[in-house]
This record gives sequence, structure tokens and C-alpha cells, in this order.
Amino acid sequence: MALFCDRTPIFSHKRIKGEVILILSVTCEDLRSIAVPNDDLTSNHHAAIAQLLSRVTPLADELGRRFSAAGHELALVGGPVRDALLGRPVNDLDFTTDAHPERILEIAEGWADAVWTIGIEFGTVGLRKGDHRVEVTTYRSESYDPKSRKPEVAYGTSLDDDLARRDFAVNAMAARLPGHEFVDPYGGLDDLRAKVIRTPGRPEDSFGDDPLRMLRAARFASQLGFTVDPAVVAAMTAMAGRIEIVSAERIRDELSKLLTGAHPRDGLALLVDTGLADQVLPELPKLRLEIDEHHRHKDVYDHSLIVLEQAIAQEEEGPDLVLRLAALLHDIGKPKTRSFVEGGRVTFHHHEVVGASMSKVRLAALRYPKEIIADVSRLVELHLRFHGYGKGEWTDSAVRRYVRDAGHLLHRLHKLTRADCTTRNKRKAAALARTYDELERRIARLEQEEELARIRPELDGNEIQQILGIEPGPAVGKAYKFLLDLRLDGGPIGKEAAAQALREWARDQG
Repeated sequence: MALFCDRTPIFSHKRIKGEVILILSVTCEDLRSIAVPNDDLTSNHHAAIAQLLSRVTPLADELGRRFSAAGHELALVGGPVRDALLGRPVNDLDFTTDAHPERILEIAEGWADAVWTIGIEFGTVGLRKGDHRVEVTTYRSESYDPKSRKPEVAYGTSLDDDLARRDFAVNAMAARLPGHEFVDPYGGLDDLRAKVIRTPGRPEDSFGDDPLRMLRAARFASQLGFTVDPAVVAAMTAMAGRIEIVSAERIRDELSKLLTGAHPRDGLALLVDTGLADQVLPELPKLRLEIDEHHRHKDVYDHSLIVLEQAIAQEEEGPDLVLRLAALLHDIGKPKTRSFVEGGRVTFHHHEVVGASMSKVRLAALRYPKEIIADVSRLVELHLRFHGYGKGEWTDSAVRRYVRDAGHLLHRLHKLTRADCTTRNKRKAAALARTYDELERRIARLEQEEELARIRPELDGNEIQQILGIEPGPAVGKAYKFLLDLRLDGGPIGKEAAAQALREWARDQG
């Protein structure tokens, strides 16, 4: 992995025979290499690593010199430092300083191309220099009143104290600028090496300051593939109820980052095991022990996580939040629709319809955009439709309706339907795959012949009014629907035949 400056690598790393090779390009042209033994990433190498970090971009040193000349401290801090050490791409730069926001604005005047102050009440000033966007935040400590959704912010004077308030030790590292001093008072570098999420101090104090950090622990487990320290897990379990004071928007953002991480199953399992999911996504833990009638060897909870992983495996252009949400939620209607019938069987009739409604309610409560809510709930509603296909009994009309109902979600529906096959019976799985292959071939043929994605009635609203001699109103809508059904059932029949069918329908309607 590598960092990039104008698409040119300036910092990367790779492992060769137990060593981590850190590759630095000071000018984005001349590369240098420093080999640091994997078992010896200790304080002896902090200075070398800090020098690398400080050269993530020349802008960092330039800004550091301005603050130093003004008598203030500046340090690159948090996520950018962590990601640089992990060899992950660094997109945004976060700085911290002892200067208060008003002073930051004075120092940036004449240097920044643009300034935004949307977070200034929390001590953060945003700056743009060329193509770079950075945030500079005053040293601070923040905590939540037990009944408040907003943090109380107090400014500090010490970088170490500022790092102490950070959520996790891997985010509590900094590089002072322009002096290139690496600061790691809480062992973040050791935690990176051990791949563990741990708080700088007592996790109870950290989560008391900001309960959202409990979700962040699960998010980092998903994004980084790290394990969470047992003491952190214990605190999350004991304090899960505190998440209720956090706004739905902040919870939504963390869940989205968790779901689009590289290991979302790990993060979701942590939420369920600690009880946090009961607070933020209660439909998920309710799937436990609900036996799926098609897969008696696993419960619906485990099945849903497998479907999520199998949907992810089909992604072609990076994480697809809509597909992942639909995969996770596709069976949430099962607990409400479970019924026991003769012979010991369990049924879940219409769970896809109930699940679609439940998805809308939950995603709306989490303040997801209307488009995402509509797309996810529609996929949940349609995820069982394919099972009526049998061995290919659908008529062309049924195939057209499948495409029409899926609309722009058709390719996601293909992925979700395939992912929903989690049977261990290889013969059954292969048969389902072959059948869906055949359905996709039929769809492709009909699309080529009839442009299915653009199916419309062969007469538009104006033509309907002219033929029937009616004014705009509900009758036009009913006639339009009749013609659309005619088109879906019979394929193209031409305007003349459509007009004749419309007249006959109108007579029957009186």
C-alpha cells in the first residue's frame, strides 16, 4: 500500500523476510528506503518514522513553520498518522495546536486559499491550500452530560493531554511540526504492531466522555481487521445503554463506515455480543436462534452475515452501502412472521414484505437519505421473487415484470439473490446458480430485443387523452397502467393495436 502525492507514491511499505520496508520520497521523485525490523519498532525508530510522517506533504512543514513563527505549536495527529504507519492512503490531514480558533484564523490569513468555520464552536477550523484540505483543532477535552447529545468542549494547553482524550491509542500518536518529533505517549505504535484496539486510559472514562467511541471500536475492527482489547469489550458491554444520548446521524455515519469496511462481520458481531446492537440496530440480534426453514443447520443471524459476505464478494467497484444494507437486513422480517406448522416445520410467510417495511422504519430512524431507504427496502421486498422461477417456468411476461419491478436495482438484485444461497448442499447450490444463470440469459435476450430497461406503454398520456377524448385526470393514469400491463404481458404490439385495445378496455370500463 502507499501514500500518493499527485498520484506519485511518496510513502509505502512492504514486508520482506520479517522486516517492514518504509519507502519515502521527499520530493515525490527521489525514493529513499529505510528498513526497520518488524520486531524492533520501538522508540529508537520513532524519530525516523516521525520524519517520514512529517513529509506526507510539504504543506505540513510549511504550516508548521507558520505556527511556530507565531509562537504556537502544531502537530499532525490521529488518523493520518495511524494510516501512514499502516501504509493506508491518507486523504485528509488533521492538525492540533495550542492556538485558539481565532488565532488559527489569524495565522492562516494570507496563506489559505479558503477557510470554513462550520466546526469553530468545537475548536476546529477548516483550511484549503491548493488541492489540500486540512483541519486544525485547538487542544481540547470534551465530555457529555448524561442527559445531553452535545459535547462540552474545554480548550487545553498540552499535546499529551490532548492525545489522552483521543478515542484509541492508535489514534493518539502525533508528529510535531516542523521539528519532526514523533509523539506516542500511550503506546499506539505497539498497538498497531499487535493489531489491537485499546483506549489511552480507562475505557470507561473514554466512553463516558463520548459514548459514540463504543461504535468506533467496532468500526475500526471492521476497517482495520484489528481485535478489540478485552477491557474495552467489557466496558462496551457495561455501558451499551449510554449510546442512547448520541444523535442518530452520528450513529448512522459510524454504522455506514463499519458496513463498508473490509471486515464488517467482525464489527457487527462485536455490536451484537456487547449489546450495542440492541440499542442501534435491534433487528439484528433478534435474528439469533430464529431457525431458517431453508437452512436448518444455521440460524437466521448467521445466515444473514454469510449473505453479507457473499454479497461483498460480488462487488465490482468498491463497497456498495445499499447492497450491504440489503444483504444484512433482507431477513429481518422473519422473527415477526415465524409460524410453526404440522410436522415440526417453520414458515415465514411474507417475511420479505414485512422486512421491507421494517427496513424503512429502521433506516429512517437512523436518518439515512430517502434514496437509500427506498433502494434497500425495495431490494428486501424483491429478494425472494426469484424462487418463484422454479426450473424456468416463468413466461417472458413474468421476466419482463421482474426487470420492470427491479428497475435500476436489477444488478444489485442479481447479487443479493445469488448471495442468499448459503446451503451446504453443493448439488442444490449448483442447481440454483445454473437456474439464475438461465434467468439472466433470458433477461439479456429480452433486453436486446425489447430494451427492457426503457419499457413504456406504446401510447403516451397525450395520445391516450386524444384517443379516448378525455381530459387529464385519474382516468388517464388507469389507462396508462392498462397499456403498461399489456406491454409487459405481450411485448411490442404496435401503436394501432394498442389503440384498439385501449378503446376496448375503455368500453369495458364504461
